[in-house]
Order: sequence, then C-alpha cells, then structure tokens
Amino acid sequence: MQVSRRGLLAGAAAGGGLLVAWWLMPRSYRTPLVAASGEHVFGAWLKIAADGVVTVAVPQLEMGQGISTLLPQIVAYELGADWRQIAVEPAPVSGAYANIPLAKKWIALWDPIASGLSDDADDLMATRFAGAQRFNATAAGTAIEAYEMPCREAAAAARAMLTQEAASRWGVAWEECEVAGGFITHGANRATFGELAEAAAAWTPLDPPPLRPEPLREKPLPADSDAAPAFPRLDLPSKVDGSYRFAGDVRLPGMVFASIRHGPADGSELTGFNVDAAAGIKGLVGVVESKRWIAVAADNWWSAEEALAAMKPKFAAPTPVNSSDIAARLDTVLTGGEAYPIAETGFGGAALTRVDMARRYEVEPAYAAPVETACAAARYADGRLDLWIASQAPEQARIAAARAIGISTEDVALYPMPAGGSFDARLEHDHAIEIALIAKELGRPVQLTWPRRDEMIRARPRAPAWLLIGAQLSKSNPGAIEAMRLRIATPPSGREFGKRLFGNLTSMAAIRETTGQPDPMACEGAVPPYQLPAVLVEHIPVEIGLPVGRVRGNAYGPTIFAIESFIDEIVAKNGLEPLSYRMAMLGGDVRLAACLQRAAQLAGWDGGVNQSGQGIACARIGDGPEAARIACVATARQGEGGVRVTRLSAAVDIGRIINHDIARQQIEGGLVFGIGIALGNPVKLRSGIPEVLDYEALGLPTLADCPEMRIEFMASEAPPADPGELGTVVAPPAIANALFSATGLRLRRLPLLSDGI
Repeated sequence: MQVSRRGLLAGAAAGGGLLVAWWLMPRSYRTPLVAASGEHVFGAWLKIAADGVVTVAVPQLEMGQGISTLLPQIVAYELGADWRQIAVEPAPVSGAYANIPLAKKWIALWDPIASGLSDDADDLMATRFAGAQRFNATAAGTAIEAYEMPCREAAAAARAMLTQEAASRWGVAWEECEVAGGFITHGANRATFGELAEAAAAWTPLDPPPLRPEPLREKPLPADSDAAPAFPRLDLPSKVDGSYRFAGDVRLPGMVFASIRHGPADGSELTGFNVDAAAGIKGLVGVVESKRWIAVAADNWWSAEEALAAMKPKFAAPTPVNSSDIAARLDTVLTGGEAYPIAETGFGGAALTRVDMARRYEVEPAYAAPVETACAAARYADGRLDLWIASQAPEQARIAAARAIGISTEDVALYPMPAGGSFDARLEHDHAIEIALIAKELGRPVQLTWPRRDEMIRARPRAPAWLLIGAQLSKSNPGAIEAMRLRIATPPSGREFGKRLFGNLTSMAAIRETTGQPDPMACEGAVPPYQLPAVLVEHIPVEIGLPVGRVRGNAYGPTIFAIESFIDEIVAKNGLEPLSYRMAMLGGDVRLAACLQRAAQLAGWDGGVNQSGQGIACARIGDGPEAARIACVATARQGEGGVRVTRLSAAVDIGRIINHDIARQQIEGGLVFGIGIALGNPVKLRSGIPEVLDYEALGLPTLADCPEMRIEFMASEAPPADPGELGTVVAPPAIANALFSATGLRLRRLPLLSDGI
C-alpha cells in the first residue's frame, strides 16, 4: 500500500493526534565541502588551510547584493578570524544549505493543498522539503534569516575545536583561551589557526556550539559619513580589475560559442530559416533546431550571432499579444471582474458604506533587464552534464536540465557562478534547458549567451496591475480615513511563477493552470502600514496572454505606489500636511514614524506645499519584527530640460545592521532602480515583441541622471531585515508626489511619463 504525505497528515488529523511521518522526520546531511591540498574541513560551512586562510562556503547567488561578503563576515566575527584571511567559494548544491524560511514563505507554490494546516506543520514541511529537495534559492530577502545562525554555529564550533586543540597542547582549560585576529592565545602561549587546523579538525564539535554572547552588528552612521567600511566587500577588488569570473568567462578545451533566437511568445513555433544564407560565415560549427527556438554555434559568439541574423528564422505565434490588449483586459475586469478577498483588517469590507474618494492607478509591466544577459556553459559526455550557470534556484535548474536531455538529476553537476545583476530574472531556468540540449546535440563544450533582444523577448516582467482604491472619509475630521478598499486587477503571478519553478511547466502551461486563481503573492503590500479602522483587499485575477514573473520589488511596487499616491491625493484635496497626516495614522509603528521624521529632517522638509517640489512616501516590507521600513523624501525641480529629481533623502530601519556599507549600497541601488521604474520608458508590446530591445531605449537613469542621495539607518534592536527592495518600492511614489508638488500634475501611471506631461 502506498501512503502519501498528505494522507498521513489527514490521518493524523482524523485520529486526533500527531502522526510523525517518515517524510517529516528530521534529516542530517553530510558536509559537501572538499578540502584542497593543505585544507581541513570544519563542517559544511568553512575550511581552514595550513596558511591560516579560512574559506567560507556561500550557498546563495552573488548577483551584486553582497551576500558573498555578508555570510563570510558573520563567520569571521564568530570564529575570531582576521578579515584579511577570509576567502569565499560558492557552495555546492546540497541539502546542508536548505533555505527553510523561503521554503515556508513559498509553501503555497510547492504544496498548495497542504499549506496552511498550522504554523508548526508548515515549519516541519518547509524544513523537510528544503533539505530533501536541496532548495537553497536566493530570493525574497531571506538569506540572513536562513543562514546567519547556521554560519554562527559552524564558526563557533570550529572556534571551540581550534581552542581545544591549543589548550591540550598547553595543558590549560580551553575556556580560558582567547580567540581574536586569527590567533588562539593563553598568556604567553600563541598559535595561529593554520598551525592548529589539521589536529583541530579531528575534534568532535561541541553540541550546542558556544556562540558569542552578542551577534555581529555595526552601528548606523550619519548620512554624510564617508568612513571606510570595517569589512570591505570581498568581491570588490576582482570586479574592479576585471578578474572576477562570470559564466561568460568560463573557457573549456574545445569550447564553441552559441547564440539563439526565440519566438515572440512562449507558444511560438519555429516555421523556417535559410541555412544557406549563413554559408559564407567563417567558423560555423553547427545548428541546433528546437520546436520553439534555433541556436547556432561557432568558434566565436559574433559569428554565431551573424549567422542567425543572416538565416532570418521565422516563428508563428498562436495569439500575439499587444500592450493595448493587455490594458483593455485589465480595464474591463477592474470594475466588473470577479473579486476574491485577499486580506481584511479591522471591521473589513462591511465598514465601507459609502465611497467619498476613489482613484485608479495603472502600473505597466516592469522588466528586470540585468546588465548580464542569460549565459551558461556546459559539457555533455558519457551521459553526464557539467553545467556552469548563474542561478537563483540551482537545484531547480539542475532538475530542468536533466529532464530536458533525459538523464538523472544526479548526473548533472552544477557549478554555481555569480550573476551580473539579476533582479530575480535568474529564478527562471530556460537557458539551462537550452544549453543542455545544445551541448548534447553538438557533443562538445559550448557556451550559450542570449543576445539582448532575446533577454527582452523571453523575460517574464513584473505583472502589470490596475488598482482601484476607494475610501470612506470622516465627516467630522476632514481627511481621516474610516475605511479603505483596494481592488487589484493583475495576473496570479506568484502561482504562475511557482508552476514554472517547481512544476517545470512552460509559461503558457503555467498560465493555463493558474488562470482565475486568487493569489496573495500578487497583492503583497496592499495592506497599508497605517492603523486604519477597516481595510479590504480584493484580487481580480486576469489572464493577459503575457507570461509574468518576479522582478525586484515584486507586488510591493504597484501596491505601495498606489497607496502612497492615494494618501497624497487625500492630503491635497483636504489641505492637509503630508508628513503629519501619515504620522497620525501609524498607530503603534514607532519605527516607521521615526523613519518618517528622520527622512523629513534629512530633506529639510517644508511641508510639501505647492511648487516646493518635495514629495514624501513610506513603505514597510514584511511582517512582524523582521519587517523592513523606509521613508523617502524626493525633491524635484523645474529646469531647462524639464522636471528633474535632484535629491532623494531616505531614513531606513532594517533592524540590526550586519554591514553598513553593503546596506547603504542596496538602498542606493534600489532607489536608482526605482527611478528607472518611475521615469524610464514603458516597454510596449507589438505582436508579442517588445518595441524596446536595447538598453538605450529603456530610458534607464545614467550617472548624470542620478540625484544626490542622503541615506541614514536607524538604530534598532530588531532582527536583521533585507534592504534590497526598499528603495525600489518607495522611490516611485515619492517621485510622483514630488512631481505633483512641482507641477500640479497628478500622474497615476507607472512609468510616470508613459503619457507625457
């Protein structure tokens, strides 16, 4: 008899007790690290060499966010190592590096039936799933939550083992020894990590490991401080001198280089190409034809790309989608489509007996457009595939590649490479499938690099969203919100993404399976951070014919833009002051209130009066004490070239700060990304193909366009929170409100200049 996990859980509930199933039993995973000559392994997280170099394994994709510095920094602090002796290597795919918080956050994507049984059950299931499925995806700002404690415990255990070995040599109690700067000392006795490593590795780790009393923290610095970072980024020198290696830098004996052409939609089919037109191009190696794409390999990439251009492949798309079609669908369902309650707070929808003010906001699809297009290298031989790839979900990429060429997942060796930006684009694994097929067909090592055109065509942008917000306002207290309702017309993007990632479905199959399903992930951020008497959030799922996915900010981008713009409109209509109005509604969220006050001070806030050019917005991402908070004041000025954003002043609370310099970089980068979303060019679709296929046409901000930024972090005792998406979601509404202040025009569509001024 076969017994399923769900059946066991259902049987446990029916029987009135907890049945501990085999699937839910805790597991342990052997260390996957391999010691090089002179190195000694200390668990799954670090190795110590005879020369004292401590190498830390990082199981998250380095895509510019600094995780390959943050986790080694945690290890160095807990271990007592000198920062100059720390090295880093990508961790192999293994259950030892399970991202349990992300598995729990996404439980509805990989097990929608059993999710939500109880918080304890979800914890158990997420722990077992993440370990058994080797799920260590990089997403949703979960890296520190998932890996800080494992890193601390591994480093503390190694520190104790080193100390015990030293103490045994000196005949003293190991608890009396001190560890700092890569040395173990006791009085006049002194030994380096390297001198002790070989013998120390044989000691049994203490359980529990002796953690330091306080975790690593850095104090927030003033906004204008230019102090040198205590822990400089480990990847910075090699990125500056060009020696940092990406997937595009991999070179293998006999390697050839491939370019590719895709059809305008996921359901497109290759109908023809003129192979003879490429006959005169030197260095061609082969053509690999698939149902939905065609690739050419040559002894250099430019020849492969030239050959594809000459061959002029043709595709037939079943139902090419246009931007006007998408807008029409969203417009139709926003007021008349079936709505599903996603969230209710306070008195809920019943409290809304009238609508005193309503506004509609429209958010176009947003493309990740990372600097590095999809790229991977592969070698197929004797039934095994070696794959060099930057992936935010490496095990899912492994599985997809294996299925594509009909081999076992265990016969795929994936070598994690860093990404030149991602913004969640590398959660998708199309190029892993394609290069596996190309490598098998050609029978030789190959490197596949998508041209920019195909990066745009195959991208799954952040879903467009049309939002209708209505409020019931107090008659006795002008402008005070008594009840608010948000209707959000947008595809069920979270569920659709989950079908691709965990179900290995094509985009169109994922759309078919999720059409009409309500999706809380598609509406994240729709519950305002304000303490309102009643809020109702409704999702109107809509099928738009365009595959959508995750892009930096995700659903928080459209929802926070709409909410903060709507708040500003209430303020303007009732002649109120934007800062004090928000402060009065924050209730017990003193952390966000402190951010608002400090951002106003940094900006020299003047009340946002007409023609002042100042606009304010705030955001909270996440729930509970782990939530991150930001407030931002944008300043816009009229000039010869039109209206320009001249300054962004932000106050941020991300709890305990691990690396102040990296946190600041993340906020700055997010603000610049948000400027691109707010002021960039919309990507319009015509016959399924984006009209914008290069960077210049995207209208992204250049260095000359970047305003002055004043950023300050708030001192906080809360757990660490991720800063990566805060700037992205707060900049657009702050800029929109600033443009209203500067020009008197209210812009309710993102990008803000979609229809001009």
